[in-house]
Amino acid sequence: MTTRDGRDARREARDEEDFRRTDQALIEKIRQRSAGTEMQHALGVTTGIDDLEILHELQALGFTPETVALLPLIPVLQVAWAEGGVTPAERQLVETFATARGIAPGSAADAQLMDWLANEPADEVFVGAARLVRALLGTGSTVVDPRDADDLIDYCEQVAAASGGVFGLGRVSEDEKTLLRSIAADLRDRRS
Repeated sequence: MTTRDGRDARREARDEEDFRRTDQALIEKIRQRSAGTEMQHALGVTTGIDDLEILHELQALGFTPETVALLPLIPVLQVAWAEGGVTPAERQLVETFATARGIAPGSAADAQLMDWLANEPADEVFVGAARLVRALLGTGSTVVDPRDADDLIDYCEQVAAASGGVFGLGRVSEDEKTLLRSIAADLRDRRS
């Protein structure tokens, strides 16, 4: 075999390897797209939502059929994190509210909630979830019912009052008050 034949053979082998890698990457993209579509379908079945844009956003925020029940609790978590950390009293209230909303201890939703209580969710989660809660109020979704608005506002107020203040005075910080007003306005405007 001549030197030229050897180079041609190596080039062909390199080309074959490049084609194989490209094919594998395309197959993986197809698998991921299929898994994403299956997840959106499962989210739709779980939530009663058929709007693909909302389902895509839920998925993009990291919600799964097992954790989507946490969506209405995001404003409550946001209030808990308003001062940069979650106090034990706030944590206890959030856990109590979660249990009241059907989040079972040891479930995937409970594990996600525990993570969010220990590690502040990204701002995108707070903003995106608030937008989704507003959008879902009054749609017939099984995740957010219009009757939930008053309960969620009450939960937020209780969490804000759970810690802080001296001798019970000034228990709700200015940051929390501002956030509470914003959450209450959003939820009350959309619940009808």
